[in-house]
Amino acid sequence: MALLCASLSSQAQAVTLDRASVELTINGESTSQEVRLPYGWDSNHPGVSGTGRFVLAFDGPSTAHIPWALYFHRLGNAYQVKLNGVVLDANEVVSSDFAKIPRLVGIPPGLLMPQRNQLEITIRSESGRRSGVPLVLVGPKEEVKPIYQRAYAIRVGGAGVFTVFSLVVGVFAFVLWISQTDPRPERRGTRDRLYLYAAMAEFSWAFFISDTLIEHPPLPWVWWSVAINTALAIWLSALLMFCHTIAGWANSSISKWVQAVLAGLLLAGPLVAFLAVSLPNPLLLTLWQATFALIFVPSSLLLVAQALRKTSGAMHRMVALAFVVNMPVGVHDFYVMRIGEAFGNQAYLRYTATLFGLVLGAIAIERFRTANFRVRDMLDTLAVRVQEKEQELSRTYQRMEGIAREQERVQERARILRDMHDGVGSHITSAIRQLRSGHANPDEILLTLQDSLDQLKLSIDALNLPPGDVSALLANLRYRLDPRFRAMDLALEWAVLPLPNLPQLDAGAMRQLQYILFESFSNAMQHAHATVLRIEATPAPQGATGIRIGVCDNGIGFDTRQVARKGLSSMAERATAIGARLQISSKPGSTVVEILLG
Repeated sequence: MALLCASLSSQAQAVTLDRASVELTINGESTSQEVRLPYGWDSNHPGVSGTGRFVLAFDGPSTAHIPWALYFHRLGNAYQVKLNGVVLDANEVVSSDFAKIPRLVGIPPGLLMPQRNQLEITIRSESGRRSGVPLVLVGPKEEVKPIYQRAYAIRVGGAGVFTVFSLVVGVFAFVLWISQTDPRPERRGTRDRLYLYAAMAEFSWAFFISDTLIEHPPLPWVWWSVAINTALAIWLSALLMFCHTIAGWANSSISKWVQAVLAGLLLAGPLVAFLAVSLPNPLLLTLWQATFALIFVPSSLLLVAQALRKTSGAMHRMVALAFVVNMPVGVHDFYVMRIGEAFGNQAYLRYTATLFGLVLGAIAIERFRTANFRVRDMLDTLAVRVQEKEQELSRTYQRMEGIAREQERVQERARILRDMHDGVGSHITSAIRQLRSGHANPDEILLTLQDSLDQLKLSIDALNLPPGDVSALLANLRYRLDPRFRAMDLALEWAVLPLPNLPQLDAGAMRQLQYILFESFSNAMQHAHATVLRIEATPAPQGATGIRIGVCDNGIGFDTRQVARKGLSSMAERATAIGARLQISSKPGSTVVEILLG
């Protein structure tokens, strides 16, 4: 009996089912027809979604003692498989995508009949997801399973290996781009864009091919399609710019034009992918990818032609070889995926594009190695030059000291000119603007010019102000401005007590403080219409260090909640620069500007 069963089992062979009766439901309407498998949804129903119920009949084994199985190259994007009314397998979440990897469905013992077994496959398909029903292989599991395992290893295992490989190359190139800079003095700090293009290409390609492993996308299909197509566009663009850099075209006018077109395609890509899925209109995505091909193919051919020259380097020829291998594969995949029957055919670029990763990695390593040799040579040369420079510096030290002193004088003159420009120049400009307006008030012009003159005198006086001596600064301001106070019938009340010296106020800080005080005096004279101006200065309370300065007038006041004028904003900025606190309060009859130094 055992010999008879073995004989019968050895005669059982897997069969391929290629005919089915299908009931299609699209937009609420149902139709029935006989079809041949494989049946690609997008090629038969472009731009629409729906469901299909496929019924296939086949004869089973004469004995049921050996396990049988069903093999599907791809199935879905959502599906249910029933045999003789029993559900064998189901993945019915439409938002997911189960039509990416091979499927092996076991048949329970006793379910098969010797004749007229009915296999029912129901799929739910969304536009653009390359779903459908393939040729169905049914037979003894020991025959079907090795076929499934080989297909799974190639499609899933290969995608995983190539994803990891691309990520490794991308990380390596990115680290080199971050850490390596050009050591040459004329380009110090410049990073090599070749590494950046390699990293961008590998990261985006890893994301693109990893889609095979993701049956449950983290985003809705329309946005996931945008992400996948954007990654493809970045890969193509980065690869093309890598090619231009290797060939030495990056700075040519044609390359600049190509970069502009690539930038436009990258910006338009997300919108095109979104419209292609949401309208739906797959032709938009086909045209967008075809535009990439129109740029990519001529550049590839030109790169290969240039690589055939004797003067071309090894790196150039390695890139050209990768293009020679991948360009026809890319054209094939574009035709299959966007024009021909995508479901029943296989895309090969995900496998052959690994050659690009190998080349990019090899070039990055070679560039790194060359850069290290260059740095080593430069260090050797630098050691000799440093020794020579040390001898030269020892002879020229005194001269450098003289140059440093001269630079200090130049900087001081530049500072004086800048102060004159900001102070005197702005006042004179205001006076000129008033005169040109044709509505100038002579008194206002006189005040503006007088401010300009006072500012000039104070700028000169600031050259000799002792650092930290606030008393001398106030006394100098009083000496310069007292004639104007008297001329404007502005009574000056002087309440300045003996003040401590503040060492933290250097010459620059003293000039800033002088400007703050002069601006507050000028505002009181020009805008406040005051009759009394009181100057207060007191040291900090016992045990503390610091000085309080107050400028008070009995003028008309102003609303401090309104947007500060330019002069007030400048006062606040200068107070912050010297670490002082500026407080302004105003009401009719009293305006107080308080400066706290400490």
